[in-house]
Amino acid sequence: MNSSSHDYDFVIIGSGFGGSVSALRLSEKGYKVLVIEKGRWFKSGTDFAKTNWNLKKWLWVPGLGLKGIMRISLFKHITVLSGVGVGGGSLVYANTLPIPPKSFFEAESWAHLADWQEELRPYYEEARRMLGATQHPYHSKSEKAMLTLAEQLNKKESFEKPHLAIYFGKPGEKVADPYFGGLGPDRTGCTLCGACMTGCRHNSKNTLDKNYLHLAQRLGATIVAEREVVDVTPIESDGSGGYVITHQSSTGWGKDKKKISCGAVVFAGGVMGTLSLLTQLKGSSLPLLSDRLGSSVRTNSESLIGVVAYGKENDYSEGVAIGSLLHLDEYRKLEPVRYGAGSGFWRLLVAPLTEGKTILGRTLSIGKDWLFHPLDNLRVFFTDDFAKRSMILLYMESIDSTLKLVKSKWGKLSTRLDKGAEPTANNSVAYDLAKRMAGIMRGKAMVVTTEAMLGIPTTAHILGGATMGSSAKEGVIDAQHRVYNYQNMWICDGSAISANPGVNPSLTITALTERAMARIPSKS
Repeated sequence: MNSSSHDYDFVIIGSGFGGSVSALRLSEKGYKVLVIEKGRWFKSGTDFAKTNWNLKKWLWVPGLGLKGIMRISLFKHITVLSGVGVGGGSLVYANTLPIPPKSFFEAESWAHLADWQEELRPYYEEARRMLGATQHPYHSKSEKAMLTLAEQLNKKESFEKPHLAIYFGKPGEKVADPYFGGLGPDRTGCTLCGACMTGCRHNSKNTLDKNYLHLAQRLGATIVAEREVVDVTPIESDGSGGYVITHQSSTGWGKDKKKISCGAVVFAGGVMGTLSLLTQLKGSSLPLLSDRLGSSVRTNSESLIGVVAYGKENDYSEGVAIGSLLHLDEYRKLEPVRYGAGSGFWRLLVAPLTEGKTILGRTLSIGKDWLFHPLDNLRVFFTDDFAKRSMILLYMESIDSTLKLVKSKWGKLSTRLDKGAEPTANNSVAYDLAKRMAGIMRGKAMVVTTEAMLGIPTTAHILGGATMGSSAKEGVIDAQHRVYNYQNMWICDGSAISANPGVNPSLTITALTERAMARIPSKS
């Protein structure tokens, strides 16, 4: 790669788990690196919302002046929750860093490319070190409720405290960098406020701006925020001569387009960012991209069900966002999720848990629930602090059904069915678990309205669409994340995940990117 005549050696599009790892490792190898991030840079805890009622700081809808960390994308088959900002999904996720089960590494979709369990073992270890993974040391009310559920199911031995990207230390006490020998920023012990998913205001969450990106900046990497890449044009048709990157404002009224050149590019904008851009460019600047682009899009087959407890004595807000994990079997898992006190925005978007195969059936079922249980429903919707009284049950399955993300006639992403069963919000196992938990918490099970009315599931773990293969006919990238038919181009984010992990994919994206970057030689 000859990059001497370019503005940068590498341009990285996105600053999440793939982009941040790329920024640090390429900077360590002597490359001049630019990271372009669509979202804001939240440089202090006070930049985050106190509660999710502050939509301006929590939700990402820049056209309406909302410049927060959470983006909600509605499609025909799924609703997608994703992160935006310098640090990507690390700003909004619940800090869990699990290693997937053996079935993920041995999945038919990619097992022929490498011995993934063995290949990734050292990179998982390095990823956990870099992200400050610590096994959850506390046992809050949510964990006690989960343990009770585990006992009811005769699964007590399957109850687990997960590894979390949190500095626990002494609650509220500020200390010098505890991770990188003084090269990292100061940290503060977790206060167990439960507000991890609205943005940590206490400097306890090990977001990517406090490790990978921070260290990359020390080595000279440049990070620009509130800029969106709209074009990547190869100087030579195959990318051998580098690329011209066009980017513009993502939040301002004027586009303010700028062009820069680079020797190589890493796409790391997550599924929503990378596929949105690449599906546009396949019809223009990057026509040689594999026809597999947008295929094999997966979720963790999640069901998100809230349980709202009756009575002011029931406060489930203390603790971390996710503090425990229940392994139902190798393929199914359950996690309790919480928001901090005061974050009751989801109150506006829930309906009673009901079952039905059609929209009409589900609507009638909701009406019936209100008719026969009006007091219970009113107690839910008018509870004094929705977040304090509620717990979200995150149920995940390793079911390998896939979608396609394609460009619609309006130029936006849309979903199509690919392989396997159509995603559905109606999961009898998840519903049974929610009803059991409602009994334990002395409350009522609720679901997101789009799930209750339309049967459309909600996912925070959208994966695939630029998966691996042994050739361009089989995948978009090879086993080293290099894009087929283009030189000096990589994809390192959730879109490269080529099987269903059944757990939060953040650690896996980090480990895969560590492996990919390790194979790029140092700058000569």
